[in-house]
Amino acid sequence: MKTFRNRRTMLYIPGNNPAMIQQGGIYGADSILLDLEDAVALNQKDAARTLVRNMIRVTDFYDAEVCVRINHLSTPFGLADLEEIVPLQPSALRYPKTESAEEVAELLAIIEKIEDKHHLPHDRMTLHAMIETAMGVQNVFSIASKFSRIDAITIGGQDLTADMNIVYTADGAGIDFARKRIVMAAKASHIDVIDTVFPDVNDEEGLRKETEYAKRIGFTGKAVINPRQIDVVHDVFSPTEEEIRKAYRIVKEFRTNSKAGIGVFAIDGKMVDAPIVARAEYLLRLANVIIE
Repeated sequence: MKTFRNRRTMLYIPGNNPAMIQQGGIYGADSILLDLEDAVALNQKDAARTLVRNMIRVTDFYDAEVCVRINHLSTPFGLADLEEIVPLQPSALRYPKTESAEEVAELLAIIEKIEDKHHLPHDRMTLHAMIETAMGVQNVFSIASKFSRIDAITIGGQDLTADMNIVYTADGAGIDFARKRIVMAAKASHIDVIDTVFPDVNDEEGLRKETEYAKRIGFTGKAVINPRQIDVVHDVFSPTEEEIRKAYRIVKEFRTNSKAGIGVFAIDGKMVDAPIVARAEYLLRLANVIIE
């Protein structure tokens, strides 16, 4: 399940916005996140679910991954969301406010029961776990590591700060520990980890600064709430031409030296060993560069 996928951006689209859903594939995000949860008012939940179901069937999202954020099973809407969306087999489901491995196991049992009913496999659609509470942060490694169908986890900054009874600030200080704990759990589990949204769509400088920080501490992508944010996030998470050239040279020379039985070598006076090569190979995957 945990195959490589470039998820620099995940664009939230409200599930009750047909025009934006129809255009979702042309915005250029790596992933489209059709939202049935927070973006939809309580009195529009059923209509949004029906709209998302129908739009998935007929809309060309081009190369974008299609995810659906369902409502939590503790709400009156979660089970209905699963019954309508699971048979469509989008690329992934995003589950909000995930707090324990036991909760995920119960969710997957329901999903797989629905898949069995429709004669669908259990290994096509993946699951993204959203960590949005203090309890979820405390249990994040057990959530991330125990299930092959989970191939990404993400932090929900606004809900997390509300759960902690603090105010979300531009420097992200209140959720910094949570961010790093979530990243470490994802890295230990070899899955993607997506940063929370940047809420001010008019602050491009602030978005870039926060995205650069998220990249530095290990996030593999960032959720966005407006198509105007996509280019900035892509720019930060995409390797530069210089990084690609350097990575290509490292991998080429590594392969040459490996054939000669040499494990550690130098490029421009700097030692290159296995961790450096692994990082170079990862950069080339991000850049879709294949070395013959």
